[in-house]
Amino acid sequence: MPLEHSSSTHPLIPPTTEDQRFDWLRLLRSRRVGISTFYRLMHEHGSAAAALGALPEIARAAGVDNYQTCPESVVEAELKAAAAVGAQLLCFGDTTYPDALRDLEDAPPLLWAVGALPILTRPQIALVGARNASSLGGRMARSLAQGLAEAGYVIVSGLARGVDTAAHLAALDTGTIAVLGGGVDVLYPSENAKLAEDIVAKGGLRVSEQAMCLQPQARHFPARNRIISGLSQAVIVVEAAAKSGSLITARTALDQGREVMAVPGHPFDARASGCNMLLRDGARLVRNADDVIEALAPLAEAAPDLPMQAPQKRQSLSDVAKLHQQILDRLGPSPMGEDQLIRDLGAPSQQVSPALTDLELDGRINRQPGGLISRAS
Repeated sequence: MPLEHSSSTHPLIPPTTEDQRFDWLRLLRSRRVGISTFYRLMHEHGSAAAALGALPEIARAAGVDNYQTCPESVVEAELKAAAAVGAQLLCFGDTTYPDALRDLEDAPPLLWAVGALPILTRPQIALVGARNASSLGGRMARSLAQGLAEAGYVIVSGLARGVDTAAHLAALDTGTIAVLGGGVDVLYPSENAKLAEDIVAKGGLRVSEQAMCLQPQARHFPARNRIISGLSQAVIVVEAAAKSGSLITARTALDQGREVMAVPGHPFDARASGCNMLLRDGARLVRNADDVIEALAPLAEAAPDLPMQAPQKRQSLSDVAKLHQQILDRLGPSPMGEDQLIRDLGAPSQQVSPALTDLELDGRINRQPGGLISRAS
């Protein structure tokens, strides 16, 4: 079966039956099928069932012998685990799928959600920062979260220690969304298990694109962070080191066209160095919730509805495979900067970034703090 296709001829139609949802999940869980490949296969073959049928031949043409798609038993087990915790599957294009994620080039095709889905229709702001937050940083996070919650915003964060925990706790009674790095049923870190349960009990939501029961690994968190920023109108960073996951979230937010804001800190405090760097580079300075509300006032008017279509990716499967190999050829065990990699490749960042996400989710590259990337051993 040829890998080259002149154009996408099949518009993405969300699944309407349980069998179709099963096939979507099975396709996305199949080996070497990342996000961009999923969308491309859906456009080229019209349905997940047809794409699953074509995958072995596509793999053979790419030099991968004895390729097998995800076993049905794996999907059945995932669906059973989801039912046990009341998780709902949100598919790209569904009416329940978050509008804010639809315009992302690497929008997750599927999301598991536990909790109250209507909260996704309210305006959202992300609050992120240091896991080892200072007492003052925790107070600032709580103050911002409370003020923004009173103004009607939903607080989005990652359920991590420190700033994330403070933000979720402050917005617990008004609604907060926790985006997890592992399965939506895996309450990590363990000390936040009760907080995770309280978020759902009080009308909030836990979401994840990862498989049910999946324990989070370091490589999952950069992908998680793009969902945190993607859901939000703005990302506020409260205490962050110069090399931290919070700065990766801020950079992703900029790539997504979201507003980036930061709380300043003392120059001698290493926990404030990342925030001060963001402010130096043009992020909006935040002293209190009013500063955020004032900055977002021009965005208060409702944006026009986005079309229900998948992100457009023009590369063929063979072009993507070549780009993946070019990336791997340039990476070794020693980390290099993503910006440097993009310059070395001479390819648009809009093509390289989704390819890096695919390789990361496939376990073939590792991301490290400070925007560094290395080839997995």
